[in-house]
Amino acid sequence: MRGYEELQHTADVALRVWGRTLPELFVAAAEGMFALMGAPERLDSERELELEAEDLEALLVDWLNELIYLRDRYQELYSSFDVQVWPSWRLHGVARGGKAKPQGALIKAATYHGLAIGRLEEGEGFVAEIVFDT
Repeated sequence: MRGYEELQHTADVALRVWGRTLPELFVAAAEGMFALMGAPERLDSERELELEAEDLEALLVDWLNELIYLRDRYQELYSSFDVQVWPSWRLHGVARGGKAKPQGALIKAATYHGLAIGRLEEGEGFVAEIVFDT
Protein backbone atom coordinates (compact mmCIF):
# COMPACT_ATOMS: atom_id res chain seq x y z
CA MET A 1 0.00 0.00 0.00
CA ARG A 2 2.44 2.61 -1.13
CA GLY A 3 1.81 5.40 -3.56
CA TYR A 4 2.16 9.00 -4.54
CA GLU A 5 0.19 11.84 -6.08
CA GLU A 6 1.26 15.16 -7.54
CA LEU A 7 0.11 18.22 -5.60
CA GLN A 8 -0.61 21.68 -6.91
CA HIS A 9 2.22 24.03 -6.02
CA THR A 10 2.67 27.67 -7.02
CA ALA A 11 6.26 27.61 -8.29
CA ASP A 12 7.76 24.15 -8.02
CA VAL A 13 6.63 20.53 -8.08
CA ALA A 14 5.23 18.75 -5.02
CA LEU A 15 4.23 15.20 -4.15
CA ARG A 16 2.29 13.52 -1.39
CA VAL A 17 3.74 10.05 -0.76
CA TRP A 18 2.66 7.25 1.54
CA GLY A 19 3.59 3.74 2.58
CA ARG A 20 2.85 1.15 5.26
CA THR A 21 6.49 1.20 6.36
CA LEU A 22 9.33 3.72 6.19
CA PRO A 23 11.04 1.75 3.39
CA GLU A 24 7.77 1.83 1.40
CA LEU A 25 7.52 5.60 2.00
CA PHE A 26 11.07 6.12 0.67
CA VAL A 27 10.38 3.89 -2.36
CA ALA A 28 7.13 5.77 -3.09
CA ALA A 29 8.99 9.10 -2.91
CA ALA A 30 11.62 7.90 -5.40
CA GLU A 31 8.99 6.37 -7.71
CA GLY A 32 6.95 9.57 -7.66
CA MET A 33 9.95 11.81 -8.30
CA PHE A 34 11.11 9.75 -11.27
CA ALA A 35 7.55 9.42 -12.62
CA LEU A 36 7.62 13.22 -12.97
CA MET A 37 10.89 13.03 -14.96
CA GLY A 38 10.33 10.00 -17.19
CA ALA A 39 11.31 6.34 -17.27
CA PRO A 40 14.33 4.47 -18.56
CA GLU A 41 13.88 2.26 -21.61
CA ARG A 42 15.71 -0.63 -19.93
CA LEU A 43 16.78 -1.54 -16.41
CA ASP A 44 20.42 -2.29 -17.15
CA SER A 45 22.06 -0.29 -14.36
CA GLU A 46 22.10 -0.71 -10.60
CA ARG A 47 23.34 1.93 -8.13
CA GLU A 48 23.82 1.24 -4.43
CA LEU A 49 23.55 3.95 -1.77
CA GLU A 50 24.50 4.11 1.91
CA LEU A 51 23.29 7.20 3.78
CA GLU A 52 23.12 8.46 7.34
CA ALA A 53 21.35 11.59 8.58
CA GLU A 54 20.46 13.44 11.77
CA ASP A 55 16.72 12.71 11.50
CA LEU A 56 14.13 11.03 9.33
CA GLU A 57 13.24 14.10 7.25
CA ALA A 58 16.93 14.73 6.47
CA LEU A 59 17.32 11.08 5.48
CA LEU A 60 14.41 11.35 3.02
CA VAL A 61 15.78 14.56 1.46
CA ASP A 62 19.29 13.06 1.29
CA TRP A 63 17.92 9.91 -0.39
CA LEU A 64 16.09 11.87 -3.07
CA ASN A 65 18.96 14.30 -3.65
CA GLU A 66 21.46 11.46 -3.95
CA LEU A 67 19.23 9.88 -6.61
CA ILE A 68 19.17 13.24 -8.45
CA TYR A 69 22.98 13.34 -8.24
CA LEU A 70 23.19 9.81 -9.72
CA ARG A 71 20.76 10.84 -12.48
CA ASP A 72 23.01 13.76 -13.40
CA ARG A 73 26.30 11.90 -13.06
CA TYR A 74 25.33 8.88 -15.15
CA GLN A 75 22.55 10.39 -17.32
CA GLU A 76 20.22 7.68 -16.07
CA LEU A 77 16.64 7.51 -14.87
CA TYR A 78 15.52 4.97 -12.28
CA SER A 79 12.25 3.13 -11.83
CA SER A 80 12.91 0.26 -9.40
CA PHE A 81 14.04 0.75 -5.81
CA ASP A 82 14.84 -1.33 -2.73
CA VAL A 83 15.31 0.48 0.58
CA GLN A 84 16.15 -0.46 4.15
CA VAL A 85 15.85 2.17 6.91
CA TRP A 86 17.19 1.73 10.44
CA PRO A 87 16.13 3.65 13.58
CA SER A 88 19.55 5.34 13.79
CA TRP A 89 18.56 7.16 10.56
CA ARG A 90 20.71 5.04 8.29
CA LEU A 91 19.61 3.88 4.88
CA HIS A 92 20.76 1.27 2.40
CA GLY A 93 19.18 1.64 -1.01
CA VAL A 94 19.43 0.21 -4.50
CA ALA A 95 18.18 2.08 -7.57
CA ARG A 96 17.74 0.27 -10.89
CA GLY A 97 17.44 2.11 -14.15
CA GLY A 98 19.21 2.92 -17.35
CA LYS A 99 20.39 5.59 -19.74
CA ALA A 100 17.68 8.11 -20.54
CA LYS A 101 17.08 11.82 -20.78
CA PRO A 102 14.42 13.37 -18.57
CA GLN A 103 11.23 13.84 -20.57
CA GLY A 104 9.12 15.58 -17.96
CA ALA A 105 9.99 17.93 -15.13
CA LEU A 106 13.67 18.66 -14.63
CA ILE A 107 13.91 18.30 -10.87
CA LYS A 108 16.99 19.99 -9.39
CA ALA A 109 16.58 19.10 -5.70
CA ALA A 110 14.28 17.85 -2.97
CA THR A 111 13.73 20.57 -0.37
CA TYR A 112 12.87 20.83 3.32
CA HIS A 113 10.10 23.36 2.53
CA GLY A 114 7.09 22.18 4.55
CA LEU A 115 8.49 18.68 4.87
CA ALA A 116 7.18 16.58 7.73
CA ILE A 117 6.79 12.83 7.87
CA GLY A 118 3.62 11.87 9.70
CA ARG A 119 1.37 8.93 10.38
CA LEU A 120 -1.53 8.06 8.12
CA GLU A 121 -4.97 8.78 9.59
CA GLU A 122 -5.62 5.08 10.04
CA GLY A 123 -2.43 4.92 12.14
CA GLU A 124 -0.88 2.24 9.97
CA GLY A 125 1.73 3.77 7.77
CA PHE A 126 3.49 7.01 6.96
CA VAL A 127 2.81 10.03 4.79
CA ALA A 128 4.90 13.00 3.65
CA GLU A 129 4.60 15.99 1.35
CA ILE A 130 7.76 16.87 -0.56
CA VAL A 131 8.47 20.00 -2.57
CA PHE A 132 11.09 19.83 -5.34
CA ASP A 133 13.04 22.69 -6.92
CA THR A 134 12.67 22.65 -10.70
